[in-house]
Amino acid sequence: MTFLITGGAGYIGAHVVRAMLLAGERVVVLDDLSTGNEDRVPEGVPLVVGSVLDRLVLEKTLREHKITGVVHLAGKKQVGESVEKPLYYYHENVQGLTVLLQAVADAGVRNFLFSSSASVYGMPDVDLVTEDTPCAPLSPYGETKLAGEWLVRAAGKAHGISTACLRYFNVAGAATPELADTGVFNLVPMVFERYDAGEGAKIFGDDYPTPDGTCIRDYIHVEDLAEAHVAAARKLAEWAAAEDYKDLTVNIGRGEGVSVAEMVELLNKGTGHDRAPVISPRRPGDPAKVVASADRINAVLGWKARHDVSEMVTSAWAGWEANKVARKDAHRDVHKA
Repeated sequence: MTFLITGGAGYIGAHVVRAMLLAGERVVVLDDLSTGNEDRVPEGVPLVVGSVLDRLVLEKTLREHKITGVVHLAGKKQVGESVEKPLYYYHENVQGLTVLLQAVADAGVRNFLFSSSASVYGMPDVDLVTEDTPCAPLSPYGETKLAGEWLVRAAGKAHGISTACLRYFNVAGAATPELADTGVFNLVPMVFERYDAGEGAKIFGDDYPTPDGTCIRDYIHVEDLAEAHVAAARKLAEWAAAEDYKDLTVNIGRGEGVSVAEMVELLNKGTGHDRAPVISPRRPGDPAKVVASADRINAVLGWKARHDVSEMVTSAWAGWEANKVARKDAHRDVHKA
């Protein structure tokens, strides 16, 4: 098998590349480098710099590298930005997926794995979110993920492609410091940025109907997430080899809720900081509790998360500190020039 990993130079994508290589699979990366970093792509792994919207680049890549499976992670992923730029998000995420799926179908590729999101559920009023929980996304970003799932399943049925849609919950941590998340869009790096500024973590709302009044979320270590991709990709290949083309939709989470206040306490403890959190008003659209049921992925793929939240914190902090040093060195080099 040779897998094309779109967005493979990004935070999650680079971890999927690593997991695939460790599992003995051959991979090729396609990334436009708008947010990805080519330094994340291991030596010896082909990197094609291009967009999934470019049909000619896709056709050439699929043909020349003899791609037999695709793991599609490329896309725009900021919820707030999607509210401001819905047309841009639909173009990048849905139109880009449409172009990619057409190229995949025409090339005879029979395995396709799609990076979806728990954002498709919106604000579920349940203790555990199962894959059968009704989907009601609250942002254009979530809408593009749900529309993407529909498109993937429909194309799979029409063209004989085994497909999987993986709904990520809250991803954190790093397998190695150099692969850490450098964006400041999720809770953990947002707290780290506050630490660097000499401030305490910001908590949005402490009056939710939860035990400590703060939102509860399901956090998944990015290394576990990457290993779930390997398990799903191999299952798709097994189905395709038997010409038994199926579709699979699974949550990727630990099935355990952690409140924001609890997470901040773990972040303080894991990094040696003791700054009291700053309480701010609720953000519109934040559900009180979103925790995954991971029963289906365990039953179908035999996958179960191995890392706990403390490991996410310590590995994320090591990566944050390592990247901070790199940023300082780069800044000094610029001034020398």
